[in-house]
Amino acid sequence: MPRRKTRSDEDVLDAALALLREGRLTFATLAEASGLSGATLVQRFGSKDGLRQRALLRAWDQLDARTAELAAQPIDAIELLVGLSGQYDEIEQYAENLMILREDLRDPVLRARGAAWEIELIAALDARCGPGTGALLAAHWQGAVTWWAFRPERARLDVHLRETLGHLIDLLPGGCSS
Repeated sequence: MPRRKTRSDEDVLDAALALLREGRLTFATLAEASGLSGATLVQRFGSKDGLRQRALLRAWDQLDARTAELAAQPIDAIELLVGLSGQYDEIEQYAENLMILREDLRDPVLRARGAAWEIELIAALDARCGPGTGALLAAHWQGAVTWWAFRPERARLDVHLRETLGHLIDLLPGGCSS
């Protein structure tokens, strides 16, 4: 009879993701953070690469859920994108997420998750602003977050995004709706 798990995989993967963001993910650091033995972690996740991939897939699951949650709300495109930007409020968080993006781009499984999320996000934006506009808005949003990171002192991220996305939407024929 298998032993009962004292910590769910989700809890352990959340701890792994936090350590990954800090650049400190090892079985030893995760054992310390989770209270599980290194042997238990190896049994659950196999290898360090397997652990890293599972932690990043968990992050994609969370982003997919947040995107679906926001897409189901009667909010406009700007508020949808601002709602997805909460994880970037601090410049250090944004920089750490860029390091994680590097891992996503190196792994074909994680890269496929990113591609699937792009399709989901663009569909939600197209539904608000008309076919063909979602990709433009998503690209502008990603660029606006990056440019903000170089000079975060000029405005809070949400303020910057509302302004810059609003300017872009003003250029679109018919604008956008919720």
